[in-house]
Amino acid sequence: MTLRIALILGSTRPGRRGDQIAAWALEAARAHGGADYELIDLADHDLGNLDEPGNPNFQQYQHDHTRAWGTLIDSFDGYVFLVPEYNHSYPGALKNALDYVYREWNDKAAGIISYGGWVAGARAAEALRLVLAELQVATVRAQPTISTHPSFHTGTFVPRRASTPPWTACSTR
Repeated sequence: MTLRIALILGSTRPGRRGDQIAAWALEAARAHGGADYELIDLADHDLGNLDEPGNPNFQQYQHDHTRAWGTLIDSFDGYVFLVPEYNHSYPGALKNALDYVYREWNDKAAGIISYGGWVAGARAAEALRLVLAELQVATVRAQPTISTHPSFHTGTFVPRRASTPPWTACSTR
């Protein structure tokens, strides 16, 4: 049985650049192999603000979009979160997506690739780890970080070594 890993793009902001990093990370992961990798772009899922009246622990979802989201999340064996840093944390759209379901996240593993300004999204990744722990998702220690200052000076993401996996090509500034 092949592992299924979702690369979750955690920003829905118009004009975002995370989609460039996501494409690169997905390509590198697929080249590395070992699992089936699929991109989940939160911008493609119409979750809106959390609108379920009940506790997600009971999985008694009232809305079709929540049931579809739960089925999608549950179908993966693990996750890689691609998370930008907004104001020392991660985007509200990602927190909202995490909060929609609960059991579907449980007992799985996740990696985090962060990006942002001078600390390359490190604070967003650390804030995300706290929430993932509560969702019973085990995070791996290795945390690639990408500084957007040197990487996006032209408006286009250019990895330092495009032929290597994300965990070796990212800037650590």
